[in-house]
Amino acid sequence: MNSAKGGYRVFSANSSPACVELAKRITERLGIELGKAVVYQETNGETRVEIQESVRGQDIFIIQTIPRDVNTSVMELLIMTYALRTSCAKNIIGVIPYFPYSKQSKMRKRGSIVCKLLASMLSNAGLTHIITMDLHQKEIQGFFNFPVDNLRASPFLLQYIQEEIQDYRNAVIVAKSPDAAKRAQSYAERLRLGLAVIHGEAQCAEHDMADGRHSPPTVKNTTVHPGLEIPLMMAKEKPPISVVGDVGGRIAIIVDDIIDEVESFVAAAEILKERGAYKIFVMATHGILSADAPNLIEDSAIDEVVVTNTVPHEVQKLQCSKIKTVDISLILSEAIRRIHNGESMSYLFRNIAMDD
Repeated sequence: MNSAKGGYRVFSANSSPACVELAKRITERLGIELGKAVVYQETNGETRVEIQESVRGQDIFIIQTIPRDVNTSVMELLIMTYALRTSCAKNIIGVIPYFPYSKQSKMRKRGSIVCKLLASMLSNAGLTHIITMDLHQKEIQGFFNFPVDNLRASPFLLQYIQEEIQDYRNAVIVAKSPDAAKRAQSYAERLRLGLAVIHGEAQCAEHDMADGRHSPPTVKNTTVHPGLEIPLMMAKEKPPISVVGDVGGRIAIIVDDIIDEVESFVAAAEILKERGAYKIFVMATHGILSADAPNLIEDSAIDEVVVTNTVPHEVQKLQCSKIKTVDISLILSEAIRRIHNGESMSYLFRNIAMDD
């Protein structure tokens, strides 16, 4: 590997303890020191970034986790990227384990595709490559005009299941909605376990939200040409909640990519308990755990929530003893090493199918 002075540096894009800790774990694995930079908020609320060492002609990797103040984190990343660009860095690679605004990747009524806007902003600021993990929609990669490596956290979560969940052979992988069935199927096939899917009125799937195709609202317009009668789409009505698959006397492991508001997970845990599951785990890559999520988890039928450190959640762990963290700095550091050395990234995607 090249030395730090020979061609690359790693910087933390904010001074939050979680981001600095992740950046230090990555640099320790790479055998280099963390780049010297200061990121702070001025009294008027503006973000200021100062690069305190030369980066001319080097590959620069910016580690940016996304805490609760999403918009400030985005500005920190944009400003640091631009500062490095004007300091003549050769390549600027954003290491953004959880990509913000990834849920806003589709048109909703008269809204906008904010994720596409953010991709354009990052490109204009000077990013030349992005390393991220488990994008909410894989199609987001098409929003960028430069390479995007969408790594997977599933190997680390699968390892946790095998090593930390006793009697995991008696478990069943659960999708809390039909939308999550493909991810759950991937886990079930790799662990050689059964699969169950929760379906019914308690779920509020993202695909059921109105998008641009139903804007303006589908009401009969009296100004339509008298000879033109467009049939109206029938309204959806979800059936009573049900579980497809046997969970009686089993350990239920609910898998998803993001845990943000947890009401749907709590409702899923309750129905699984009613159907005979004696222990319930929830596993996801990104533990955003916003609002009152920690308290809801603590008072629920969920036994344990396992997330990675792509998103800072130290405060939530203090509020809820059921939250556990899996470290993914290993795969991020290896991705950085391979990109800098011009090596193939295919090793990091081995045994990953197109639909995973």
